[in-house]
Formats: sequence, structure tokens, C-alpha cells
Amino acid sequence: MDLSYIQRQDFEKINFVENPLQIAEYEDCKFLQCDWSSADLSNFRFINCEFVQCNWSNAKIRQTVIDNVKFKECKLWGLHFNDCEPFALSFYFDKCSLNYTTFFKTVIKKTTFCNCQLHEVDFSACNLSQAVFENCDLHKAVFDQTILDKADFTTAYNFSINPNQNSLKKAKFSLEGLKGLLDSYDIIVK
Repeated sequence: MDLSYIQRQDFEKINFVENPLQIAEYEDCKFLQCDWSSADLSNFRFINCEFVQCNWSNAKIRQTVIDNVKFKECKLWGLHFNDCEPFALSFYFDKCSLNYTTFFKTVIKKTTFCNCQLHEVDFSACNLSQAVFENCDLHKAVFDQTILDKADFTTAYNFSINPNQNSLKKAKFSLEGLKGLLDSYDIIVK
């Protein structure tokens, strides 16, 4: 499929559910306060784009290319990033809410989550080597057979990670965060 190529354009306060965006390759574009909630973004390509205060909740992202994309203050509830095109899947999240999102079996090494809410996010079988969870709330996030080598949880909180079911080589935790590594042992830490 030949896609149109759109470069260096700004889109502001557009409801793409009511006015669908053209399926295309978007490079170096900026989207401000746009709404894609429940929209179908399958087969779109976003490369080096920035999304600020946008709503992607429950959008369909099958075979969507998300390459070096920055999300700032966005609502990204219920997304299935595992449906995206896996090649070059890379993003940065700052002050985003990603509740109920899944990254199942994705390879997203070196991803940064900064000041994000990640309630009940599924990171099962995901490769998060060298990921950074800076000041992130990981309440009921699922880590199962997840590669977390050299990941930084120093300022993360509300996480529960079973060291027997995940790879944690050289991962970083604060003393306060150690409780999240002991939950599976049903012991009390005071």
C-alpha cells in the first residue's frame, strides 16, 4: 500500500473521530489536544512525531508504525501496543496516563516513562531492558516473564515484581521499593 507522506505539519484541537485523519506516513509532525479515542489508526505511520495533551484511549493500532514518538500529558487507556508494527517500535512517555494498556511481548528497550500513571498495565513477556520508570505509579501492573535487566525503578512506586518470574539483572531499586520485590513471598516489611 502506497501511503501519502506528510511532513512537519502541526495539528491542533482536532477530533479525528468525527473528522478522520488520512491514513498516511506522518513524519516530524506535532499534534496538540487532538482526540483519537476509539478511532482506527491501523496502518498509520508516525515517525519522530510529538503528541501533546491528546487522547488515544481505546484506539485501534494494528500494524501502526510508532517510531521515536513522544507522548506528553496524553491519555492512552486500553491501547494494545503489541498490535503495532514491531520493527522500530519506540516512544517516550511524559506525564501520561496509560491505564489498562498492554505491551505484551513487545521489545521496547530503553523506553522512558516519566511521571506516568501505569495502573494495571500488562508488561508480560516484554523486553524492557534499560527502561526508566521515573516517578511512575505501577499499581497492579503485571510483570510476568518480563526482561527488566538494567531497568531503573529507583523512584517508581506501587509495583509488585516477582524476582523468580522476571529477569532483573542489574535493575535499580530504592530501599523503599524493595517491598515491591518481596510481595510474592507474602512477608511483612516494616
